Amino acid sequence: MKKVILSMALALAAPLAWAQVSETTTTTTTTEGSGTITEFTPGSTIVLKETAGPKHYRFGKKVVYVTRSGKELDEATVRTRVKVGVPVRVHYAGEGDSMLVDRVILDED
Repeated sequence: MKKVILSMALALAAPLAWAQVSETTTTTTTTEGSGTITEFTPGSTIVLKETAGPKHYRFGKKVVYVTRSGKELDEATVRTRVKVGVPVRVHYAGEGDSMLVDRVILDED
């Protein structure tokens, strides 16, 4: 009787022991780009003229604007200082072909 119960328990557990586990990994890289603003749509996109040519970036859910020294800019200051022709660096997370900006650094204080 014990052998029958043990055999049944092993028969039920065996498929679970050899089951394959599937795992998906997403790689996100974070880097910076720099250039002069050629197009700027607040909350949407920014295009920079870089040495290799124009590069398009999309804004992430939350974007922080700072000066070179790290001082955070308020909304009113962003409206007046971030515009076409201003040199900036953007900190972004690359997701596939998308580059989502989370920080814009003005190259001035």
